[in-house]
Amino acid sequence: MASGQRWSREELLVAFRLYCHTPFGKLHQRNPAIIDLARLLSRTPSALAMKACNFASFDPVHRERNVKGLANVSAGDRAVWEEFILQPDQIAIEAEMALAQFAMDQRDEVVEPFHVPEGPSEVVRTIQQRRLQSFFRKAVLASYEYRCALTGLTVQPLLNASHIVPWSVKESRRADPSNGILLNALHDRAFDRGLITFDESNQVVVSTRLRTKAACTFQAITLLDFEGAPLARPHRFAPDPEAMAYHRTHVFLTD
Repeated sequence: MASGQRWSREELLVAFRLYCHTPFGKLHQRNPAIIDLARLLSRTPSALAMKACNFASFDPVHRERNVKGLANVSAGDRAVWEEFILQPDQIAIEAEMALAQFAMDQRDEVVEPFHVPEGPSEVVRTIQQRRLQSFFRKAVLASYEYRCALTGLTVQPLLNASHIVPWSVKESRRADPSNGILLNALHDRAFDRGLITFDESNQVVVSTRLRTKAACTFQAITLLDFEGAPLARPHRFAPDPEAMAYHRTHVFLTD
């Protein structure tokens, strides 16, 4: 085990990925996923769980709830967090690749050192986008603890990680979980198409385009009646108010 040894940047990235993708209540040494990941890093499960929990010290949502990280937060922990806030897509890709590197090393395979690809290759772009989508979805799912932020639905196949500022608009926020909300498939589509949005208090606003005389009962129950409903507060990475303002101004459909 690597007890007492400094954490490498690659290890910190894997621990940060663990923090992003694991509900806070499951960040403990008895979690089988943490046990397996610790073995991959040659760390103890308790050390890995504590390192992942350290990142809670920087998360505003946890500070609001008086949930504190551990006292031994390192400069490396802070550096990874601050880099993620500035360049979430870059750090998300590096974290995914760091985990892949450890997995490959465990199988005693030779792999080239990782460099974030910058070339125009369509294959590279496709792989990169898949990694970003995977990181983003897992982070948003964990932030809302696998519950739709509007209805509380917990059927995972019916839950979507919705981008607030659309994927196509701002590349730098594609993996940013504060640019995301966990919604069920219907409300995700309505949000994506600008038929609903959220006001400054994070309450639902329904577009007047849904208020037609032809509105059926289902439409009224599932959409119109949600006017004013509150968005659940996530356990980390709260929705960015600036992103919400963008959605209200540029995506939401008005008269």
